[in-house]
Amino acid sequence: MDLDTAKQALEEFIPHVKNISDGSIRKMAGRDLARFKEFKKQGIAVKFGRFTQKENKQIERNVDEFLAITGIDSAEKLLFTWRYPEERETITRLKAEHQFCEKISEGIPRPWRLIYYRARKMFDPNNYKGRYTEEEKEKLKKYHSMHGNNWKKISELMSRSNLSVAMKYSEIKSPINYGPWTREENQKLRLAVKEVMRRKLELEDASSLCSPEQSNGDLWVDREKLCQRLPWTEIETKVGTRFWRQCKQRWSSILAKRMSKGQQLQKGTKSLQNKITLIKRLYETKVEDVSEVNWEDLSDAVGDVPKAILQGLFYRLKVSCVPFWQKKTFCEIIDFLFEYKLPQFEEKL
Repeated sequence: MDLDTAKQALEEFIPHVKNISDGSIRKMAGRDLARFKEFKKQGIAVKFGRFTQKENKQIERNVDEFLAITGIDSAEKLLFTWRYPEERETITRLKAEHQFCEKISEGIPRPWRLIYYRARKMFDPNNYKGRYTEEEKEKLKKYHSMHGNNWKKISELMSRSNLSVAMKYSEIKSPINYGPWTREENQKLRLAVKEVMRRKLELEDASSLCSPEQSNGDLWVDREKLCQRLPWTEIETKVGTRFWRQCKQRWSSILAKRMSKGQQLQKGTKSLQNKITLIKRLYETKVEDVSEVNWEDLSDAVGDVPKAILQGLFYRLKVSCVPFWQKKTFCEIIDFLFEYKLPQFEEKL
């Protein structure tokens, strides 16, 4: 399958496929496309975002079954084969013979690459070693000066996972502010996002812009573009005083306020209608965990409002309306809201 055909076929399942590298698209066409089509026949959509507990259990079962079939004696050897050079050739052969890619992703409607990374995070013994000591932080700075962003090499030297060393370096490489955001920091964040968005959009078809520029020179960008993944480590560098996770959270907050366009979501009749619609939609989804909720779809259903606003509305509903909500499951919270609070809201409306 040529690249253009692969993109077109995958776009049905992954709307943001145009933002994925050509190499990754070719791999997904081979590893994922047939799986995605099979899930479609079953009425199951491809998922992204946080893995649910059910999916984690499925990954554990898939790994255990593969170990039993091949005789490989540990998940670490299976997922971190390079750590065992003497057995590497044998393990690689067994993985090829018994179709490792297909087996580990069995029953999970997500791209294979994301499932593989999740499995590595779950089974990496170096991923759960507690807080970094001051000595480890100094070693991390030293190794980064020697090897740059080669996190695989650094993780081997420190016996920590790739993700762990990368995130920790992000936190310690410069003075980080943990207090309230200042006006200057907010301005730096907005300019950083604007800069990366401008560059990103220049590489895409001009039709992706609602209008090339507003009269004041600011970019006018579709809501979907602003919600897509942004290069947070780059934005972190431009802000300078916050690490990437703080930048991402702050941007979500700014985005929610800007996108609301003055809608007073929590006042009067509009507030009641939004609560009613949200409860009904959450009840109809029949999902078992909040991480499975597609907030983007819900935002369209409620009235094209940012998902951050809806998430905040749901949080306020459960805290203010559901007794002992901390001890209830997500399903129990939704059932209570639907059975007891929904009729009250409808009557009041």
